[in-house]
Amino acid sequence: MHLDDLVLVSVDDHVVEPPDVFHNQLTPDELERAPRVIRLPNGADVWEFEGVQIPNIGLNAVAGRPRAEYGIDPTSFEEMRRGCYDVHARIDDMNANGVLGSLCFPSFPQFCGQLFSRAQDKAFGHRLLQAYNDWHIDEWCGAYPGRFLPLALPPIWDVDLMVDEVGRVAAQGCHAVSFSENPAKLGFPSLHHPHWDPFWQICSDLGTVVCMHIGSSSQLVVTADDAPFDVMATLQPLNIVQAAADLVWSPVLRRFPHLRIALSEGGIGWIPYFLDKVDNVYRKQHEWTGQDYGDRTPSEVFLEQILVCFIDDPPAS
Repeated sequence: MHLDDLVLVSVDDHVVEPPDVFHNQLTPDELERAPRVIRLPNGADVWEFEGVQIPNIGLNAVAGRPRAEYGIDPTSFEEMRRGCYDVHARIDDMNANGVLGSLCFPSFPQFCGQLFSRAQDKAFGHRLLQAYNDWHIDEWCGAYPGRFLPLALPPIWDVDLMVDEVGRVAAQGCHAVSFSENPAKLGFPSLHHPHWDPFWQICSDLGTVVCMHIGSSSQLVVTADDAPFDVMATLQPLNIVQAAADLVWSPVLRRFPHLRIALSEGGIGWIPYFLDKVDNVYRKQHEWTGQDYGDRTPSEVFLEQILVCFIDDPPAS
């Protein structure tokens, strides 16, 4: 294998955390209170924290399986491809796939650390979040320097702690942080609220990219309780379209012109329609809605500050 053979950089991979994720980061007393893997009577492995079970595996870990065996139910580590949770096996898989670099979103803590935000003891939740970030940077990404793009989780319940954490992990070489596509759905202020300004500012100052993954609002677009999974899978990218609309019409991009935001797993086929639509709305409505892009258009600002990615998206070609 030669580095020149590796041509892909994936900015939307996932890690299924191994059971020992906290073992080198916490004291024995802290480990007693920390999330842990338990095995259910049916043989499935799930995480448990503060009496709540978090089945995190399912479709996060179907690599290598026949598609007829896909499912959303949790499974055991033994039934998963080892590269899902073992960094050494992951590198072997990346080499086989021609992947030079990989940015890995979390699984059991959820995309922007929602699990830690729900901790009964917020100080301990903060301790767990920092321990998770240190594991991700030092043990997962640090095992193969240059092959991973570190991604930190934010203490989303306290914007001052968020500022401190972005600075702390930046000093360790981590310049990407996961954030919610719609924090209002998590019970926090929306993307339109100045509450988040210190967070946007520190990310802008340090060149830290804010990564928003579909489902990071802990909700997906569901049309009906009895709709089949296929409906949700088809509509999943709409979460990112909604986030893009919030960002365009919020003050964020204009107030922080050096800020970069990455929209993950939302595809790109919707972008031509979206850019035409936002410019059309601006042209027709801004005089009474009060939106002001000066001598620029919303689409120009979007293209300059928003990063996107795709898996398969033939319509975008």
